[in-house]
Amino acid sequence: MPTWNPCKRRDFVRKLRRLGFEGPFPANTHEFMVIAGRRQTIPGNAEFSVLQLRMMLRQIDGRVGRSISLEEWESL
Repeated sequence: MPTWNPCKRRDFVRKLRRLGFEGPFPANTHEFMVIAGRRQTIPGNAEFSVLQLRMMLRQIDGRVGRSISLEEWESL
């Protein structure tokens, strides 16, 4: 069973692309990615903490329209 681990920004963007997101596109302070006309802000951190990763995955669940399990996230 996988456990929550910090995630590098590059890996996070790669996994979002596999989920169907487009981008990242530049904005004023942060980059963002788009799926079905909805934006997901990508912080500029080099690595995301476990708490930050879990918060962003909850946001992504709403944009994708389904829940993404930890197992699915790790397999992307």
